[in-house]
Amino acid sequence: MSNYLSFESHLLSELTNRDTLIAGIDEVGRGALFGSVVAAAVVLPLSAIEKLREIGVQDSKKLSPKKRKNLIQPIKNTVTHWYIAQATVAEIDRLNILQASLLAMKRSVLKLEPSPDICLVDGKFLIPGLSIPQKTIIKGDQKSFVIAAASILAKVWRDDLIVSLASEYPEYDLVSNKGYPTKKHRLALQKYGISIHHRMSFRSCQNLS
Repeated sequence: MSNYLSFESHLLSELTNRDTLIAGIDEVGRGALFGSVVAAAVVLPLSAIEKLREIGVQDSKKLSPKKRKNLIQPIKNTVTHWYIAQATVAEIDRLNILQASLLAMKRSVLKLEPSPDICLVDGKFLIPGLSIPQKTIIKGDQKSFVIAAASILAKVWRDDLIVSLASEYPEYDLVSNKGYPTKKHRLALQKYGISIHHRMSFRSCQNLS
């Protein structure tokens, strides 16, 4: 966990004002075949980042579903503001998954109040058309508490969204796979075809309607 603080401290070392507002942005669902891509953004003062460590924030992929859910309210209580946005399946198919992911990220940042002074963005791509200064961090959810907090919010929100649709589409085993291309999901696509929530621009979903 100390690696988070040392990396973030080095990255933000030029900032001297502890009240500087830092945003972390992450997305979830890029590799899924079913459902929207979801982004979360959180904003908090530089001085409050260590509080995220204290409540147990880390890479969402290293946390059990129960631990992720248990962190939702503590994260919301710690950050100044948070927002979750999405890009729809139609937008994914029209734009491509990368551009749709960046669009969801932009939407989440623009809804933050107050607006951040700097954004830490997971991945290697800057968010297009965003006037706020940005720093991209590859594997940012493993290196930044602020991004990790956003990743947890996005992951839990999207998982809940997919599970809420599972009863309508029981053939795809969505409760287990959350829309990702597991063997059972692929076999169901071959047998039953696609739903309106599947991404037609993805190869696994093509020629199955």
